[in-house]
Amino acid sequence: MSELAITDAEFGRFRALMRRVAGVELAATKKHLVSGRLGRRLRAHGLQSFGDYFRLVVGGTAPDEFEHMVDLLTTHETYFFREPKHFDYLADAILPRARAERDFRVWSAASSTGEEAYSLAMVLMDRLGEGARWEVFGSDISHEVLRTAATGIYPTHRIDAIPADYLRRFCLRGVGGRAGTLRIDARLRRRVRFAPANLNDGLGGIGQFDVIFLRNVLIYFDAAAKRQIVHRVLGQLKPQGWLVVGHAETLNGVSTTVRQEQPTIYRKA
Repeated sequence: MSELAITDAEFGRFRALMRRVAGVELAATKKHLVSGRLGRRLRAHGLQSFGDYFRLVVGGTAPDEFEHMVDLLTTHETYFFREPKHFDYLADAILPRARAERDFRVWSAASSTGEEAYSLAMVLMDRLGEGARWEVFGSDISHEVLRTAATGIYPTHRIDAIPADYLRRFCLRGVGGRAGTLRIDARLRRRVRFAPANLNDGLGGIGQFDVIFLRNVLIYFDAAAKRQIVHRVLGQLKPQGWLVVGHAETLNGVSTTVRQEQPTIYRKA
């Protein structure tokens, strides 16, 4: 099958669909990206146009394909200890205040393939210890990336930012057929739970958290969607809990229920 081009009208339908089901605003500049990623699915199904594929994913007869489409059109780039100052703040400013007799919960609210969640778990294991009551919850809209995250297996070229001490204590290098990979130690994997969650839907079933990492998520939403998402997320944050956003993000004009501790780090009243 020759390469198909997506028309402006077809692109507009996918933009509106992603805005409605995921809250994601696909910029006009993403037309080529959408065409390239979804073009593979057209070929897989032997379809002749992006309009045919749109009808397939919204028709209700192929729910797995709808999920596949969302996976392809949501961004999943991440790596271990991204924006490391946030992890330093967690270790040095937040965790010393944690009370040993209470559960301490951290949410990686757009965990993608799990690197952020496991980075958080390394810090918690290091500072709170194996005997303390803590856990990390990782969520994403994409079921596919969560399946990858649950394995805890990563190519070694993705681990450069893991501190050497953490790498030695919390990671296992693959041998033989697993050479070139790394697996997160089982002690950490048992403390990290992954489940799908759409930040545009109700979040009441996931419980309350002491710290929420909502990083590099808000940049994909318009102002109204940002306010709604932050409102929902803050509903899961305990009083006096911390919300961390990405270095390219701010809550100025988004929420008045938190105070800024330092750039990109906020605390709930």
